[in-house]
Amino acid sequence: MAFGITREELQAWKKAVSAGEIAFLTHYWIDPRFPGMTTVTKVGCSDLDRLTRWCEQHSLPAKYIHNRSPFPHFDLMGYRQKEILRSEGQFDQLERFKLL
Repeated sequence: MAFGITREELQAWKKAVSAGEIAFLTHYWIDPRFPGMTTVTKVGCSDLDRLTRWCEQHSLPAKYIHNRSPFPHFDLMGYRQKEILRSEGQFDQLERFKLL
């Protein structure tokens, strides 16, 4: 279950993903399969080649891309989430979700 984002933020992410941009959307999240994880960042891009290259640049296994049309994405969690958000300059999301 996702929470902590607005409809406008979700729509902006979808628009960017659909345009073939690499887009980030962090939200609070609870899933019993991942105890202790309270946030996830969805890194989306409708251009699967571009998203695959992005994963490879960050040493992430592209085989875990959720190829869900029309919004393919890779889920970032844990220390890699923080590390990658920092390297991508997504400081607003780091601060907002207390990931610093």
